[in-house]
Amino acid sequence: MTKNEETDMNTTEKQSFTVVVVTAGTSDPSSTRMLADRTAQRAAELAGRRGNEVAVRVIDLRELATEITAALISQLAGPKLQQAIAALGEADGIIASTPVYKAGASGLFTSFFQILDNDLLIAKPVVLAATAGTARHALVVDEQLRSLFAFMRTTTAPTSLFATSQDWGDPALTTRIERAALELVLLMESGFARQVRDESWQSYQHEFGSAGGTEVSIDIDSDLMRLAAGGSASAG
Repeated sequence: MTKNEETDMNTTEKQSFTVVVVTAGTSDPSSTRMLADRTAQRAAELAGRRGNEVAVRVIDLRELATEITAALISQLAGPKLQQAIAALGEADGIIASTPVYKAGASGLFTSFFQILDNDLLIAKPVVLAATAGTARHALVVDEQLRSLFAFMRTTTAPTSLFATSQDWGDPALTTRIERAALELVLLMESGFARQVRDESWQSYQHEFGSAGGTEVSIDIDSDLMRLAAGGSASAG
């Protein structure tokens, strides 16, 4: 480390981040959870070297399966699911990890993200990860998960992670984890998600009621809203 780098670290205010791991692994132990945990641990180590700190929280979707199913049917979130949603809302970064079944992401995984508020994850940095029994499923992460998280307007890290049982002893996996973890740390340090919410929130098209009370103002007295309420449009 150069003297300039040491000076920068001493003069830069320490930042604290929360990384939330979302894992849809169903076995115990779970390779899906292991991949996410290794990435989160590496991100914490890298942040520490840069003078910052990372706290890690884990959302194990196995424990929320019943409440996720109920929410899909009734749109009502149980207490554990509410806690998980609140954790994601407070997260500075996310590591989302799923097993692959029949050439697709876990139904439990996709169901969880489908019930989230459309505005919950805007601009948040996300590392995408998946595990499978064969390398034939390697493109699931970039073909399926990226489109899902693009719809939720997250900022996905350039490096995605994928591992089969043969990959755990391969140094290439360690290199990819290192790269993805650093990208996550840099994205969190940039403050981009916070700036988007602070300075550009009103420029997004929020669904009515979907922004937790912070959605763009709606003219209740407009012709469209009167018609929706069963009234008539004003003449003129």
